[in-house]
Amino acid sequence: MAQVCEVCGKGPKVGNNVSHANNRTKRRFMPNLQKIRVDVNGTHKRMKVCTSCIKQGRVKKAVSHTHKMG
Repeated sequence: MAQVCEVCGKGPKVGNNVSHANNRTKRRFMPNLQKIRVDVNGTHKRMKVCTSCIKQGRVKKAVSHTHKMG
């Protein structure tokens, strides 16, 4: 499963874990991806989108009309 944002293409970055003794081992910084329902051209589609794209409004969340106010 690719850890890539479907909107901006943000993916994993590589860095180091650094111990107190300054030992360095490789690690990965993963983007904060959320599976959300998105409104794309009037249809609802499930996408993996990073939280920065959601905050900036690059995607429009799909509105569900299943609940009726009584």
